[in-house]
Amino acid sequence: MKTSDITVIGSGIGGSLISALNKDKDLILFERDRNLGGCAGTFKRFGNYYNIGATTFVGYEKNHPIKKIFDNIGLIPDIKKSEVAIRTIQNKKIVDRIKDFDTFLENLEEVYPHKNNRLFWKTIKEIDEKFWNFKNIYFARHNLNSYLKTINSNFKLFKIFGFDLLKNADDYITQTLPNISKGYKAFIDSQLLITLQTTSKDISLISLALGLSYPFHDVFYVNNGMGSLFDGLLKDINVNIKEEILKIKKENNLYRIISNKDEYLSKKVILNSSIYNSASLFEDEKIKDYYNNFSFSDQSAFVIYLTLDSKEDFLHHYQIILDNKIPNSISSSFFISFSSKDDKKLSKNGYSITISTHTKASFWKNLSKEDYEKQKKITEDFIINHLLDNFGTIKKEDIINKFSATSKTFKRYINRYNCGGRAITLKNIFQTPSCNTPFKGLYNIGDTVFAGQGWPGIAIGVQVLNKELND
Repeated sequence: MKTSDITVIGSGIGGSLISALNKDKDLILFERDRNLGGCAGTFKRFGNYYNIGATTFVGYEKNHPIKKIFDNIGLIPDIKKSEVAIRTIQNKKIVDRIKDFDTFLENLEEVYPHKNNRLFWKTIKEIDEKFWNFKNIYFARHNLNSYLKTINSNFKLFKIFGFDLLKNADDYITQTLPNISKGYKAFIDSQLLITLQTTSKDISLISLALGLSYPFHDVFYVNNGMGSLFDGLLKDINVNIKEEILKIKKENNLYRIISNKDEYLSKKVILNSSIYNSASLFEDEKIKDYYNNFSFSDQSAFVIYLTLDSKEDFLHHYQIILDNKIPNSISSSFFISFSSKDDKKLSKNGYSITISTHTKASFWKNLSKEDYEKQKKITEDFIINHLLDNFGTIKKEDIINKFSATSKTFKRYINRYNCGGRAITLKNIFQTPSCNTPFKGLYNIGDTVFAGQGWPGIAIGVQVLNKELND
């Protein structure tokens, strides 16, 4: 029987970061797939490499948890700055989301003129800056010490932001940008869907600021694919790939972990699986009830992977915003990530492109095999046709390889139907799961617990979890 002090299940952003921070401990990390990184990893198909999701690397800068964690680990990532974070294209009109505020505002005013643009975006930027300069972000539950730290953190946040913490984002937009055009509102909400998995009607002003402001920070391209970050993070970690955890049994103060290959005993278990998938791992009724208490987020992704034969120069990220919803989607926009032309791994045979939009997981789960393939082709063709329409330099014959993924695909490879995290809204903010649980030695990390999705959000949760583990 193999033993460890800490067992981490899942090599997504959260699992990899917390493992790297505790590399001096007796720790094992399990990953059921052959690729590391979960939704943020890189995979190979048809001889080409693709990033699993249209993920950006942001937060590697002063005052941000990502930079602090990487510095703590002693890892310098192989990255280069993207001068344009996202180029949005709506009805052939372009707005470049860039770090320089005045240049961005000048561009925005040409496409979405409004007398209060400067007031709105300056306020958004200032709230974001205050948040990331705040050093005591903490959210945990289930024991007195955790609650006290959380109360202290929230009290200090309230002193800084006051009632802006709970002010509705939609109300703020209506007040500050009265008579906002339909296209301008779509521009805002389409970016929030990328960053927060929801739109302005369901979130607070502070969430609005964080969701819209990431292009005001340094945004990076990761050379050799996002997966290279996980190779660096986990190079000194005992990682068991292609080993699936089937059951976890609580035995007094230990957890018996049963995989498809062996059995293990561990004092502490960290689940980097989605909280929606965790109940099935346990036989203990109290633990199952705890996880079943979280209602499933039906939101997922439809992703297209392309290899493009082109000599043209492209930015790293684009967002196409349409007038109507994409078939079988809940969004009217799609996000495109291009590999860098000089990336010797991803661009070996042409540009590697990942295109994603939002969809419902249940829609794809309930289709017959024939309907599944039919609807997948409808969505894929629709998106590619609009891609070609908005990029005059790309021709249909330039596309060498083309295939797509749905929630069923993600379930098969990374064991989750839900993709893109758990949106934190005004309705569910007080029910947000924390990294610790009511059960001694059992923890969660990742995009379905505090503080949400993306490298910065998950990194905040990792910092809190690391204190919970080691205090």
